[in-house]
Amino acid sequence: MRQLTLALPHDTALGRADFLASACNEAALGWIERWPLWPAFALVLHGPAGSGKSHLAGLWQARAGAALVVGDALGKRDPAELAAERAVAIDEAEAAPERALLHLYNCCRERGTGLLIVARRPPAAWPIALPDLGSRLRASPAVAIGAPDDALLAAVLVKHFADRQLHPAPEIIAFLVPRMERSFAAAAALVDRIDGLSLGVKRPVTLPLARRALEQSGDDAQM
Repeated sequence: MRQLTLALPHDTALGRADFLASACNEAALGWIERWPLWPAFALVLHGPAGSGKSHLAGLWQARAGAALVVGDALGKRDPAELAAERAVAIDEAEAAPERALLHLYNCCRERGTGLLIVARRPPAAWPIALPDLGSRLRASPAVAIGAPDDALLAAVLVKHFADRQLHPAPEIIAFLVPRMERSFAAAAALVDRIDGLSLGVKRPVTLPLARRALEQSGDDAQM
């Protein structure tokens, strides 16, 4: 009889010491830590899912004393009131209502309020209908988080495992890195799958279990 497993909540460590710096994100981290010495009031931070954008936004929020708003909730906020804050970060900015984002941008520019715009893609790749918004975002300084290298992928796996109170042997990490999809999102999904399998059999993470999780990831990719 197959055992049912429960998806238990786990805490993700999001302090500065928990951010995994590497060549693919050192420029983005440098911009966050350079605040308030930005050349302009606004910055666009973009990168793939799971790459640490929200982590960086949280670090900047603490550093700048910023208000943090998720993009699809921006339409429920008063842009002028937000711009009265010392700084504002918009996470998942591609989901923000365009007029609300344009109004916020203009209010922040008028007041000199710091504005961090976080998205998966650079503004040039967004399907922006308002020309004024598109031109303003494309003219803003932008920094990208790139694809992870082997060292960072290994560190990301270790961190995801640690967030779940799991500590697999180094040889398991070394086995996974060259065989997994090379993305931050895939690392998170793989650890989630391994955690579920481990809970299902009530055993620690082993090499056969890691191999099984990889095989299942391959099956999902082909569906």
